[in-house]
Amino acid sequence: MQKLIKDGEVAANRWTVLKEATGPEVLKVLLGKNLIVPLKFWKYYQAELQDYAGEIAIWLNSDEDVSSIGDQLHSFSMIALNFPVFSDGRSYSNARALREHYKYKGEIRAIGDVLRDQLYYMSCCGFNAFELRFDQDEELCLQAFNEFKTQYQATTTEPVPLFRRR
Repeated sequence: MQKLIKDGEVAANRWTVLKEATGPEVLKVLLGKNLIVPLKFWKYYQAELQDYAGEIAIWLNSDEDVSSIGDQLHSFSMIALNFPVFSDGRSYSNARALREHYKYKGEIRAIGDVLRDQLYYMSCCGFNAFELRFDQDEELCLQAFNEFKTQYQATTTEPVPLFRRR
């Protein structure tokens, strides 16, 4: 099971991430579990998901835009944003759009290639949960949130840039 940091502490992960190449038959196997399904899966199998017994959340790949969720965005308690590789930062923009443009109040979870070096910056963009890569130590990762005292730029956690706070 993936290690999870949520709201600044190590937490139990009660969600199962479905991979992209999954079909609707998996719903029978995972009956009752809370699932994070790919956006394409959610769009294609909405009828099957209506009758599913567990909770459903969706995840977006870095090349997918938050606007593609549509009017149902606020019906999800969690939106996961995938980092396919460490160097792909497009999901930062989606997290910020969720918090600032769409006023999303639910959990925004980083999944995929999530490393300690990214955590502080992810939190500044609106992420509040982090599913760590298998080789990351969650206790060391918790320290990443306290390494900086302030931000120069406006963030979701501090909307006023430093030069305006003087």
